[in-house]
Amino acid sequence: MNWALKTALAATTALLATQALANITLYEHDGFRGRAFTTDRPVSNFGNQGFNDLASSAVVDRGSWEVCTDARFEGRCVVLRRGSYDSLSSIGMNDRISSVRPVSDRGRYQNEVPVPPPAAVYEYRQRANERVYEAPVTSVRAVLGPPEQRCWVEREQVVERGDQNVGGAVLGAIIGGVLGHQVGGGRGKDAATAGGAVAGALIGGNSGNGNNVAYDKNVQRCRNVGSGRPAYWDVTYNYRGIEHRVQMSAPPGSTIFVNRDGVPRQ
Repeated sequence: MNWALKTALAATTALLATQALANITLYEHDGFRGRAFTTDRPVSNFGNQGFNDLASSAVVDRGSWEVCTDARFEGRCVVLRRGSYDSLSSIGMNDRISSVRPVSDRGRYQNEVPVPPPAAVYEYRQRANERVYEAPVTSVRAVLGPPEQRCWVEREQVVERGDQNVGGAVLGAIIGGVLGHQVGGGRGKDAATAGGAVAGALIGGNSGNGNNVAYDKNVQRCRNVGSGRPAYWDVTYNYRGIEHRVQMSAPPGSTIFVNRDGVPRQ
């Protein structure tokens, strides 16, 4: 087998392997909603598939894909790695994709867009070619979240009382005792000394009242407002005679769409 034939076979094998490991689903609306189109092979013209310039979100389940604004992989093209792209607007491809094809995971491309952060694909997204049915809603109950809290800052005057002047009380007692001893005589001198000590202690102790400090400071006050917003809606619906329950982020209408197993689809 000559070298050219070996090279051609190797390239063909690599291309088939890339396609076998590649899978992309395009959705008509943001958030993986609306009609879906899934492929594991190149699509050179979505006009032939009835899905031209309709994709608004995408999920790359396997491999890497080049998506282009024109047919036959022309126009502006970007490479999407594995991930969930809940809106193609951020990469300038909303309602503009006309062709797609798998590319090598090992390659590095200048037109590669940032990989979206890991996130669970929207659970209730409609799968490609999945038929949906309407199921009547029998009850809806809003489950409230915690009450909202409103906070503000007020300016408040605070007065801090200083400690009693113990040193002043002791010194006052000594001075009062000396003065009482000087003016008294005999037992009267002793009484005057005791009285002077008590009065001096009171005067010295009261001299500490001037240590009170008043100043302003910011004080945060909060209060609960209302009973909280709905955290989710607990929805009950009937499908083929069986009651189902689901938690939804928004209140539904009189019916919801489900697949053949009764699982909600939006």
